[in-house]
Amino acid sequence: MFTGIVEELGQVVAIDDLGDASRFRLRGPVVTEGAKHGDSIAVNGVCLTVVDFGGGEFTADVMAETLDRSSLGALAVGSKVNLERPMALGGRLGGHLVQGHVDGKGTIVERKLSDNWEIVKISLPADLSRYVVEKGSITVDGISLTVVDAGSDYFTVSLIPTTLALTTLGIKQAGDPVNLEVDVLAKYVERLLGADRAEAAQ
Repeated sequence: MFTGIVEELGQVVAIDDLGDASRFRLRGPVVTEGAKHGDSIAVNGVCLTVVDFGGGEFTADVMAETLDRSSLGALAVGSKVNLERPMALGGRLGGHLVQGHVDGKGTIVERKLSDNWEIVKISLPADLSRYVVEKGSITVDGISLTVVDAGSDYFTVSLIPTTLALTTLGIKQAGDPVNLEVDVLAKYVERLLGADRAEAAQ
């Protein structure tokens, strides 16, 4: 489980084509400190398993399914990525509960500059819109953010200078894809209410 608080802005060092998968080598001195084989690291919000590590870098295998359903398939050597280690039991939950299981992809629609922050509008797949509410939580490329405005096919977030400086949202432009993970609590509530309604109808 992650919190959506990015620890480090890493970089893709190499991508090896394995046929039905790809092996990524990523640079991340902070997240690889104390790393072990089999550990989890979130890369742009996607939970990946450490295969090998050393010299401040680590490798992870990414299946075709993940490449197709997330924005990892659009990465290239040199791409910047958000990195986060799992939350330690008993640690502070700085963002919100994030699983590292991408629900869908969005696209940055536009960016609006202000004196002290920036508003970013992101497209929202139709099947995810019911989980996104004003002032609710959403994960964008592994970043825990608060929804400012929620429409049927978009939402907006307000980014402070720290987020712009320390994450990929500071460099992504209109048209760039992003990974989206909605609040898992919303999905559980929907499932439970659906079960209650089904029982009531019987």
